[in-house]
Amino acid sequence: MTKKVRVRFAPSPTGGLHLGGVRTVLYNYLFARHHGGDFVLRIEDTDQTRFVEGAEEYIVNTLEWCGMTPDESPQRGGPYAPYRQSERKPMYRQYAQQLVDQGHAYYAFDTPEDLEKMRHDLKTTENPMPQYDGKTRMSMRNSLSLSKEETDALIANGTPYVVRIKMPQNETVIFHDMIRGEISFDTNISDDKVLLKADGMPTYHLAVVVDDYSMKITHAFRGEEWLPSAPVHLLLWRYLGWENDMPEWAHLPLILKPDGNGKLSKRDGDRLGFPVFAMDWTDPKSGEVTTGFRERGFLPEAFVNLLAMLGWNDGTNQEIFSMDELIEKFSIDRVHKGGAKFDFEKAKWFNHQYIQLMETRKLTSLAIPFIETHGVKVENDAHLQEIVELIKERCSVLSEFWDQGHFFFERPEIKELPAIQDKWNEAKKAFFESWANTLSNLDVFNQVAIEQSFNDALQQNGLKKGDAMLPFRIMLVGGKYGPGVFHIAELIGKEETIGRIYATLALLN
Repeated sequence: MTKKVRVRFAPSPTGGLHLGGVRTVLYNYLFARHHGGDFVLRIEDTDQTRFVEGAEEYIVNTLEWCGMTPDESPQRGGPYAPYRQSERKPMYRQYAQQLVDQGHAYYAFDTPEDLEKMRHDLKTTENPMPQYDGKTRMSMRNSLSLSKEETDALIANGTPYVVRIKMPQNETVIFHDMIRGEISFDTNISDDKVLLKADGMPTYHLAVVVDDYSMKITHAFRGEEWLPSAPVHLLLWRYLGWENDMPEWAHLPLILKPDGNGKLSKRDGDRLGFPVFAMDWTDPKSGEVTTGFRERGFLPEAFVNLLAMLGWNDGTNQEIFSMDELIEKFSIDRVHKGGAKFDFEKAKWFNHQYIQLMETRKLTSLAIPFIETHGVKVENDAHLQEIVELIKERCSVLSEFWDQGHFFFERPEIKELPAIQDKWNEAKKAFFESWANTLSNLDVFNQVAIEQSFNDALQQNGLKKGDAMLPFRIMLVGGKYGPGVFHIAELIGKEETIGRIYATLALLN
């Protein structure tokens, strides 16, 4: 009988969620939904020194925004609760003790000073970063180098200790990765990782194995930076007697800097001017705000789509996928082995496509907060929807609805006045003065009537359309951009159109 697919996303609540983390969620989510399985959110908060207040709530909100609600989580509960590692503390000590009793792990009493001395004394040009491993463990203070009596006495006296895995010597550990195929590791190059810390909390290495087993996880997808830890985890599955229940592994490629040189970081985003977090993150200690894709004006559907394509394709040239299409077509064997370069311009292209596809009323409601940020109060009415529909072709992110349409809501500063002055003359001045008076008498003020009136006035004044179009645009918009100028005039209304013409004429006198 085939096991029901169960996958998990297991972040540490230490800050904002990097887009690489969200992509890991996405691939887990798509795989689970494609196979009719369960998607689990598990919070790995065993390192209390790195715990950040509000980070768990941020993670949950990010998944909700992206439309990837877990089936089981600390908030929703489930059959394998609790879903925070800090609430599962007792079980980890039990398994750590089992490993010690079996001879696969040991107590280590070394102080931070002992560890520093070892690294200093053994440091060489060939070995610049000595490890706590098969070569050094017998020279350290642990239950392998000490007698049983000395070990028991130290424990009885309350001497702090950690539990370390005893990595075997001269073994090759092999496993199959769903993306990379067969991968092998030489155990001699792996150190004796800490499994249980002095405070009784497990490290990631022990906790991830115990939790994946107890929650019946069938597939474990994580970033390729975790590959060096794989031999430790594989051995723990074996030593604990769970090898037949071990999940299938897939180590996902990195998301790279735009130039392809290394993993994309928050620092790169700060340097190059684009977000790397899904949503705004405010550091509770420093108060520093890191901008997210949501607050920059990205639609969640576009964000999910662009992340899916950073390392995967369906084998065709299709790039725009709804969530349902992604679920239908997603296959882990189509995930690339190599890293994917992040291209912010391409990211905005995805968002632009979704802005064009979205129903106008919904798009308007999403654009309103970005407009009102500038002190303008608007309602999602037919007038605003017409404005949004008119300028959406020019907008790649929601914040650009203000940039591309601010002149609909306020009288703009005439920044391009020199462009009028260069070819300004008395004939043009006379044209705009007389035409403004004509406009005030128009019974119907729509773009068709406005343009007809404009053309008639040009003919009467002996001017060509090209002589007056740019000045009129700058009068209404303040610059050389924007949608059809007669449509703009209709939407801002007769009184404001005439007012802007006269205001600019005053600047030209």
